[in-house]
Amino acid sequence: MKAIDLHVHSTYSDGTFTPAELIKNAQELGLSAMALTDHDTTDGIDEAVMASEGTGIELIPGIELSCNYGGFKEIHIVGLYIDKDNSGFKTSICSARDSRDERNIEMAERFRSIGIPVTIEELQNEYKGAVITRAHFADFLVKKGFVKSRKEAFDRYLNDNGPCYVPRKRITAEDGINLIKNAGGVPVLAHPTLYHLGNDVIRRMLGDLKQSGLVGMECIYSTYTMGEELEMRRLAKEFDLIMSGGSDFHGANKPNISLGTGKGSLFVPESLLDAIRLHRTY
Repeated sequence: MKAIDLHVHSTYSDGTFTPAELIKNAQELGLSAMALTDHDTTDGIDEAVMASEGTGIELIPGIELSCNYGGFKEIHIVGLYIDKDNSGFKTSICSARDSRDERNIEMAERFRSIGIPVTIEELQNEYKGAVITRAHFADFLVKKGFVKSRKEAFDRYLNDNGPCYVPRKRITAEDGINLIKNAGGVPVLAHPTLYHLGNDVIRRMLGDLKQSGLVGMECIYSTYTMGEELEMRRLAKEFDLIMSGGSDFHGANKPNISLGTGKGSLFVPESLLDAIRLHRTY
């Protein structure tokens, strides 16, 4: 059985491979399908679809939405098989981008206030077409010599308690799920273990999200231990959620994660697509 990858990022958000380069890599690896799931944008999908023509790779249009759960936790909802041209979806994504832009402008101002000359215009010029994220700020600081590594940039300036961090307004998880479903897509909870919630909170969250229309969860993921994967599979069964999985590939921004194989042992079987396709309406 061939492998697939249902969680991949490109240069249109915070990855370092263009959509065309991702397709080429996927073809070299023998993947049968790949979902492009950039953060809060679908701008790279047309390029990916065009690059996939004639390759035998199914390009699944997707997105990864940054959402707020319970007023206290940022979680991510991946949307698979979305209609990126759905008018309501496009309007909401534009609003999310505006919110991110406002936050980035304020973050740049905070850097300047402590003597580090960063402007949003420089970032947009350096990363043309990308949705600017903290990863871009970190990379920019490295390139300009203000820090020696992306990790240092986050540790000193960009983590949640850093002097240049600005929280961003996010849609609720319920709204994110509805947005994906209204665009014909399949909403999947991304990497639950990365939220570092206790078992009771995770189970409560899954119950709430299921009630809001969540369809699936990532049971196979690059950083899961064998025990974590087994637990995610168990929870998916308990809450009647279909299984999804992916590498969360970002190229050089996550250098230890490879497309399709994660840290080397990841395998997401193409058979998972059977259940996912049953829930798509586009």
